[in-house]
Amino acid sequence: MTSGTHTPMSADQLRDSFTGFFAEKDHTVVPSASLIPHDPTVMFNVAGMVPFKSYFVGDEQPPYERAVSSQKCARAGGKHNDLDDVGRTKRHLVFFEMLGNFSFGDYFKSKAIPWSWELVTERWGFDGDQIWVTVHETDDEAEAIWHEEVGVPMERIQRLGDKDNYWQMGDTGPCGPCSELHIDRGPAFGPDGGPLGDPFGDRFMEFWNLVFMQFNQAADGSRTPLPKPSIDTGAGLERILALKQGVDSVWETDLMQPLIDAAQSLTGKTYRVGDYDDRDSFGLRVLAEHARSGAMLVNDGVFPSNEARGYVLRRILRRAVRFAYLLGTDKLVMPQLTEVAIDVMSNAYPDLRKNQDFIVSVIAKEEERFRHTLKNGLSILDTSLSDDDEAEVLSGSTAFLLHDTYGFPLELTQEIASERNVEVDLAGFTTEMTAQRERAKAAAKGAVDDATLDGYREVVEQFGVTEFVGYSDNEAQSRVLAVMEADDGIVEIFLDRTPFYAESGGQIGDTGAIVTDTGRAEVLDTTFALPSLRRHTARIVDGVVTAGQVATATIDVERRDAIRRNHTATHLLHHALRQVLGDHVKQAGSWVGPDRLRFDFSHYDAVTADQILEIERLSNTETLANTPARAFETTKDEAEALGAIAFFGDKYGDIVRVLEAGASVELCGGTHVRATGDIGTIKVISESSIGSNLRRIEAFTGANSVALLQRDERLISDVAGMVGTNADDLAGGVQRKLDEIKSLNDEIKALRSQLAMGRATEIAAIANDGVVVTQVDGLTPGDLRELAIAVRQQPSVHLVVLAGETPTGGVALVAAVPPGSTQPASDLLKDAARAVGGGGGGKGDIATAGGKDPSGIPEALARAAAAISSFA
Repeated sequence: MTSGTHTPMSADQLRDSFTGFFAEKDHTVVPSASLIPHDPTVMFNVAGMVPFKSYFVGDEQPPYERAVSSQKCARAGGKHNDLDDVGRTKRHLVFFEMLGNFSFGDYFKSKAIPWSWELVTERWGFDGDQIWVTVHETDDEAEAIWHEEVGVPMERIQRLGDKDNYWQMGDTGPCGPCSELHIDRGPAFGPDGGPLGDPFGDRFMEFWNLVFMQFNQAADGSRTPLPKPSIDTGAGLERILALKQGVDSVWETDLMQPLIDAAQSLTGKTYRVGDYDDRDSFGLRVLAEHARSGAMLVNDGVFPSNEARGYVLRRILRRAVRFAYLLGTDKLVMPQLTEVAIDVMSNAYPDLRKNQDFIVSVIAKEEERFRHTLKNGLSILDTSLSDDDEAEVLSGSTAFLLHDTYGFPLELTQEIASERNVEVDLAGFTTEMTAQRERAKAAAKGAVDDATLDGYREVVEQFGVTEFVGYSDNEAQSRVLAVMEADDGIVEIFLDRTPFYAESGGQIGDTGAIVTDTGRAEVLDTTFALPSLRRHTARIVDGVVTAGQVATATIDVERRDAIRRNHTATHLLHHALRQVLGDHVKQAGSWVGPDRLRFDFSHYDAVTADQILEIERLSNTETLANTPARAFETTKDEAEALGAIAFFGDKYGDIVRVLEAGASVELCGGTHVRATGDIGTIKVISESSIGSNLRRIEAFTGANSVALLQRDERLISDVAGMVGTNADDLAGGVQRKLDEIKSLNDEIKALRSQLAMGRATEIAAIANDGVVVTQVDGLTPGDLRELAIAVRQQPSVHLVVLAGETPTGGVALVAAVPPGSTQPASDLLKDAARAVGGGGGGKGDIATAGGKDPSGIPEALARAAAAISSFA
């Protein structure tokens, strides 16, 4: 492996050298926080900056302006999930350490960039000529600092877009453009061309990420400036360690190799370095990584369970045991591997040694439990596969039963089934899993303590369940059955009859008011306390409301009407989706509120723009037809005979409620419009993936669709005005402006060329034996380069070196030699660039360099002249 340095450094030494370097720069050394974050938006600490998030967003005053840390991180579960890639690649890990230096409104790009270069090249000894830099496509400032102050040649600076060079911690939180350092590992790892042409980072491996924290992203995707621009550096310790130790991947470092060796000893299998197709080596890597991740997670208080972080840990450990099983090992392997992991990591984290017995026991019990599960699951799976030897597909329900009841990993089910040439119905599995998650979510939402539950049951036993009259009435005369105190001044009111719809089937609960002779309650939400017992969550805004009173219960009609429009529109969209995409489309969830609707469905690919247009056309054809929407009750068998489709999330008895709306026939207990024309225009506003073979669309109806169309019309009109045309000719107007800009840029380029040619003649006059070495101030690096080429084209000149102070105060150097020269022009600048505190180069007849010390220009020119004397 070519890394630019072969000086060995252990993991502990590398960690200490990083924190020590920034401690010298007045940074406070902050110990790693736990893997369990205080931030509720992420499952684990996924990056070095997560413990400092409140400082970046301004929620807390930081106790220091500069900090440095080596933070424990884990990426498994949620948006940040590397679990399935572990073992398959050279670099993916669940647990890793992130080296980071941070500025909380203190320094910004002008210091962070040079310091990173200083540490990497001077302290760690990486060859600067092998380092490429990427910046965000909009970040002119960072590019200028890298080139003009640090001296990285423009040939090794590339601009990338949001996907590669814009960083955000999650769906919400701090974010901003970033700049990355990539090491060129040489032709053996791929073609030349820099990171832009190497999407997998095989040759140009990223190892350092400077995030310029400038914004905070809200849940709606909007970004607001942070109180002070800040710095967040992310440098993966394991990646840098591989480079420092001269090995090809993280697996051969002193952090992972002892675990690989132990896994070989326990399984009797041989590890093949660098072989990513060998199944045994893959399994050994999984065992090594997951033993380390498991040890670190348990040490920080995560325990195997079926919930949240515990479920992720359980999956990690069970994945390891599964691979041990596939490697043919019947004995326990995780306890010994965990002990080796603790040996490797305990110097940096001494509490691992203190908690060793506990960590090993937790992981050993999980392995024992799962090995028993494996035996049961294998028996059930074998029976299912043997019952029908000719079957080509294992049902999703069977795969889900194995997963949900017996804890059998889907991956193992797939692997065993594939050995018999049987595929697993993944769509069916996903549908079952989604339904389970929705049930769990609903259960969590309605979870109450025993005393409260007894209170609900007492209401039902004494008065029965709530009569719902909201299909036909917006207001009802009712009797207050009970008023129960909740938290923060909130009460729960129970009525004998109500027009308030309780949240179910994806439709949110109604709001409104409950008024008695002595008081008024504002209803904030309506849900089910028990089946058919509707709970009005309310705040008393006037007087008192007590049990036994007669009350007038009135829903917010305007809000309900908006919900009706969105709910019926959901049915029309469902029908249109099946027409356009196919009958395989099935609902996987929905949310119907007053502002918009959301519909989740099974589909194997992204919905194209043309398909969206057709879905909208079909849906709006139904609304324009203004056909009556008929809701009626019938038997479930009769409904199915009518072709009614069961709607996700509803629970059906023998008597079901059916909605006919246009061509759509659905089972649904929600509230709906009287005719499809009441919906107004249906406008899809987004389409996205929410999981494997699961898609989501969101849409507006009614007044919101009109507002959206009006907004777009204003925007089109405004843009048309900006380019001096009308809305009908907007595309043509924009194109004319673009052509005009191109023409002006071409004119500027031509004028600059003429200017360069004019100055070139003047500069060529000072040539000595065909050589020009001189200072020209006030030009940008690009203009100085053009001038050097123009001078070289003069009849009396063949070698040119120009240097000058740029308009921004930096230094630019350019060398031009005859085309086809056996020596590159960069030979003239290597030593010269050091005189101005920079560097640079190039492989052809033109070379550029930059620096930050204009006072060194005379010395730089003298060194260039000396280099010319030995130039071939």
